[in-house]
Amino acid sequence: MNRTLLLNGTNLTLERLFDVVYLRRRVEIDPAILPGLHACRQVLFDLAASGTPVYGLNHGVGWNKDREFSPEFFEQYNRNLINSHSLGIAPYCSVEEVRAMLCIRLNTALCCRTGISPEILTMYQEFLNRGIHPRVLRRGAVGEGDVSTLPLIGQTIIGLGEAEYCGKVVPSIEALRAEGMKPAVLGPKDGLSIASSNAQGESLAALLVKETQDILKLGNAIYCMSLEGLNGGLQPLGSLVNELRGLEGQICCAADCRRYLKGSYLAQPDPNRALQDPLSYRCGAAVHGAVWDALEFVKKYLVIQINHTDDNPCILTEEGTTSVSPNFETTTLSLGVDMLAAALCHMSRNIVNRLLKIVDPSFTGLPRFLTPHEVKTIGYSTIQKSFAALDAENRWLSNTCSTDFTPFAGGIEDHASNLPLAATRTLQIVDNLRYMLGIEAMHAAQATDMRGGVTLGKVSGAVKARLRETIPYLSEDRNLSLDLAAAYECIRSGDLLRALESADS
Repeated sequence: MNRTLLLNGTNLTLERLFDVVYLRRRVEIDPAILPGLHACRQVLFDLAASGTPVYGLNHGVGWNKDREFSPEFFEQYNRNLINSHSLGIAPYCSVEEVRAMLCIRLNTALCCRTGISPEILTMYQEFLNRGIHPRVLRRGAVGEGDVSTLPLIGQTIIGLGEAEYCGKVVPSIEALRAEGMKPAVLGPKDGLSIASSNAQGESLAALLVKETQDILKLGNAIYCMSLEGLNGGLQPLGSLVNELRGLEGQICCAADCRRYLKGSYLAQPDPNRALQDPLSYRCGAAVHGAVWDALEFVKKYLVIQINHTDDNPCILTEEGTTSVSPNFETTTLSLGVDMLAAALCHMSRNIVNRLLKIVDPSFTGLPRFLTPHEVKTIGYSTIQKSFAALDAENRWLSNTCSTDFTPFAGGIEDHASNLPLAATRTLQIVDNLRYMLGIEAMHAAQATDMRGGVTLGKVSGAVKARLRETIPYLSEDRNLSLDLAAAYECIRSGDLLRALESADS
């Protein structure tokens, strides 16, 4: 892999974005884009010189669009815009989220429709490469351009506010000086170009994609281990029966499960095996397929958005003018994130129902609550309240966000997509699922151990083996909150996923 990524406004894949975010891959502005950036900037200079009214250039923004100001006020106005729009609410975004914002905003500005100073875009580049991460508050944006949170990046650009630098939170000016950089002097429309972008909502959606991909892959493997704990049937995972349905996500997840269960004892006939399992088991791969399908929708429209302009006004270099623009509208993506949240909630519901079945002797033939001693040991009984509480929270979190907005700015801004909120709450669902899948893995490992010497699948067995390195067989009652935390950490840290991928290679 070429360690330096040349960004040109059209070539930012999610994989490349993740390299920049997680692996600190260097970025550079493609030199071929520079003439377009300067031409776009010149359009603003020409319009300012001619006195043509332009939103955010020589007229205010929002309800103040009727307020006109002269070129002599450009620098002060743009600083005022950055300061007045820095309105985020705690908590702070993670370094990974901020890196995604910087990379996405840099790329969309390279579409040459923004008019931002190329020198400021170079600062975005250098923030990424030098590890200067502006402190951006997570809450406060409604998804029609994240104009109340992204200005906090502008604070660092002009030497105000705070940044995370070398593992510490420091005044931005200290980080800039340490790297030999100077605060920017804002020119025409620079403030609006920094503030008006969907980079925060899109960054949260991008990290949601990454985390959902990981949780779905691991979820398939833990479902397979749970199926082995149940002594369930493999027919619903068959290649032909799933292909006949024609749903791509279902086909892919069933194929993954067949591979994960290769070599499993479930392939051998057993007269004690049920003819049909409960739907939470029988349709496990199909429900996970729904998550896969929703994820593909989000990925499709997210990639479009991070490689196209979202600016208002939009600079039309070809015509030497600007156009009032609806391109900051993110309803399509926000609807997709809402759909993904609902799909993950179905995954959550299935985990609950499988967990209720795997401790029921009428389904498994194993002792109630998977206890090794039906009198001396209670086993996995009260833990049902823990995963039921998480599932209840997931159902609450899965309520639609994209349709819940309030008109403001004198009735001018009367629509919103709530993309940042939609993505944030879906990330919380994913985190809850880490606990729930950890609980399912604990049950599945206990059930397969109690079956005595059964052979597990190539991948499901490897996942169980890694879990058993941390959480031993439940031979007597112990503080299960410690096991829950350990199982969660095995998932959050990526340990179980690495075991899966190693066995699946």
